[in-house]
Amino acid sequence: MKDNKLLNLAQEFAVEIIIIANELRNQKEYSISDQIKRSGTSISANIAEGNYPQSRADMISKFEIALKEANETENWLNIILRANFISKEKYEPIHNKLVKIKILLISSIKTLKKNS
Repeated sequence: MKDNKLLNLAQEFAVEIIIIANELRNQKEYSISDQIKRSGTSISANIAEGNYPQSRADMISKFEIALKEANETENWLNIILRANFISKEKYEPIHNKLVKIKILLISSIKTLKKNS
């Protein structure tokens, strides 16, 4: 099922974000660490909630929130890359994973809305 693939990918992403957040903390970048950790882990939390919705509208809402959090996380990833807090080699695979998550979320939202 597509949603399980999405959730698994989002959970893998969350673990990688936690590791990056801890590295940022070690660099004394507490605020950015907290922001990226919050938004990056929120993606999988909202997808997990969306997989057990009260209604189709609730599922759409949770997936849209996950997409917003993904966009925020992408912003933070770009900032830490530009600030040289993360290497290009570390950035690219996690960014690619985030792009896949966003594509799956957009596809899921469109399908849910179409079938409403």
